[in-house]
Amino acid sequence: MKTVQQTVSMFVAAVAVCATFVAAAPAAVAADQPSVVASERSFPKTSTARKDVLKESVSTDVKGNWGGIESLNVPKTKSQAEKDAEAKAEQERQEAAARAQQQAAAASRSATRSSLESSSSAAITVNPPDSKTAAALVSYAEQFVGKVPYVWGGSDTSGWDCSGFVMYVFAQFGISLPHSSGAQAGYGTAVPSLASAQPGDIIANSAHAGIYVGNGMVVNALNPSQGTQITPVAWAYTGSYSIRRLL
Repeated sequence: MKTVQQTVSMFVAAVAVCATFVAAAPAAVAADQPSVVASERSFPKTSTARKDVLKESVSTDVKGNWGGIESLNVPKTKSQAEKDAEAKAEQERQEAAARAQQQAAAASRSATRSSLESSSSAAITVNPPDSKTAAALVSYAEQFVGKVPYVWGGSDTSGWDCSGFVMYVFAQFGISLPHSSGAQAGYGTAVPSLASAQPGDIIANSAHAGIYVGNGMVVNALNPSQGTQITPVAWAYTGSYSIRRLL
């Protein structure tokens, strides 16, 4: 019995010694290690819940000292909707500028054309007819030679075509004619041949019209390059023609 008690006492003593060693070892190790530094960082509390959680952030707002991040110049970005709106506005601006430029160019052309027509009309000085005879008509018509340009569809001194010239001259003598060479070839009294023609007669076909001035010549509006000229009948007409007497 005594031996058992001694064995238990020795076991308890050994356990105590081991516990003391185990407790002392960490302390010794801790004494040899540097001290541990602990830190913490607090974040500002917010009492407002963000509602537009899907909205794209376009700026950065940093409070406190965060090692320099609060001073960063963060570029602002634009949403796709904003970019589309700006692109549309720029396109509309360019289209408006193009329209304004076209209108200005059209107005300039119109003003230039009006100026040229006015200048052309004002530059022509002719004597009015002094009688209603065929000779007076020829004399009046010859005053426009080299002064009035050829203009397709024109019928006044700013510019005329062949039938417009004949129509204008005869109108000054109180005779109304259509603006068509083919139609003018059917007015008045028919003259059988050029040998029987007299100054003041109309010579016309479906393509051309002029006023006979005698000696096989006709005064007529020829083309854009020659304007109003006196030319041989043979030069002015191709094919057959009609000779008509109205005075």
